[in-house]
Amino acid sequence: MHRQIQRPTGAFIGASWLALAAGVIAFVVGLWNASMALNEKGYYFTVLMYGLFSAVSLQKSVRDRLEGVPVTGLYYGLCWVSLGLCVMLLAIGLWNATLALSEKGFYAMAFLLALFGSVAVQKNVRDLALLGDSHDAREPVAES
Repeated sequence: MHRQIQRPTGAFIGASWLALAAGVIAFVVGLWNASMALNEKGYYFTVLMYGLFSAVSLQKSVRDRLEGVPVTGLYYGLCWVSLGLCVMLLAIGLWNATLALSEKGFYAMAFLLALFGSVAVQKNVRDLALLGDSHDAREPVAES
C-alpha cells in the first residue's frame, strides 16, 4: 500500500510557522516580563522546550508507523508519556503559581499554540522533503 502525500499549500506552511513563532515568542516574552524568580522562569522555559521536542518526536513516530518505518513500542509509548508529562508539568506549575488567572491562561494557550505549531511545521517539513526526493534516500543520486 502506497500512501499519496499531497504538497502542503503555502498558506498552511505559513500558518504553521506563524503558529509556532507566535506561541514560542508570546510564551518567552511573557516569561521575560513576568515578575517571578529566575528559577521559576527557567522551569517554564524548560517545560516549553521539552514540550516542543516531545510533540515533534511523537508526531514523527506516529508518522513513521503510518509509513511502515519501524518504531518500537517502547519509544512510541515514551513519546506519549513524554508529551503528557510536559502538559502535566505545565498544568501543575500554573496551578501552584501565584499568577493572575488571566496570566495562567495566557501561558497555557501560548504553550498549546507552540506545540500545535511545532507538529504542523514538522509535518510540512517532512512532506516537502518526501515530495522533493523522488528517489530512495538510501540510494546514491547519480549526478550528471
